Amino acid sequence: MAEPHIGVLALQGDVREHVVALEECGARASPVRRPGELSTVDGIVIPGGESTTMSRLLEAFDLLEPLRGHLTEGMPAYGSCAGMILLAGKVLDGRPDQHQLGALDMIVRRNAFGRQVDSFEEDLDVTGVGGGPMHAVFIRAPWVESVEPAVEVLARVPETPAAGRAAGRIVAVRQGSVLATAFHPELTGDRRMHELFVGMVGAR
Repeated sequence: MAEPHIGVLALQGDVREHVVALEECGARASPVRRPGELSTVDGIVIPGGESTTMSRLLEAFDLLEPLRGHLTEGMPAYGSCAGMILLAGKVLDGRPDQHQLGALDMIVRRNAFGRQVDSFEEDLDVTGVGGGPMHAVFIRAPWVESVEPAVEVLARVPETPAAGRAAGRIVAVRQGSVLATAFHPELTGDRRMHELFVGMVGAR
């Protein structure tokens, strides 16, 4: 696929930043707000934002079931922060009425890193991403509590004193054509996660 067309779910969150990052990595990118738009793209990015709000908006915009269907059929997806939460099979500390897309066989803990004022930054070694450690920014981020064997762990928070209770926690995963990070690579200018995802979409 010479120029994959990747949609960015545009209900809330860092939509513009993801569009820019994807285009810098050689993809054609466009916002997705309607089921018809979802049907025109080769892959989808679910950005950071507020997962319970995004869950409600997916239902309000009639996107929830179409998106689940596309994921079941193998559409590549990348979720950052809230996107990771939505893609997971189960979330801890979420609202009882929160919808899950169920594309990743794992359990995540919502807002595990704390409130907005408790943002956290760390350099991570990410499996499958060359070029040295990746500087990761976590903002009210989740972490992964546990994964099933089908889920490949790509990164954990290093065991350092600064990491506190986040030390050793899983923060990047991949299962087949679905990728997710607890951090926000769209905010740092490091395009390696987006390059990885564009390559995944282009390989289909």
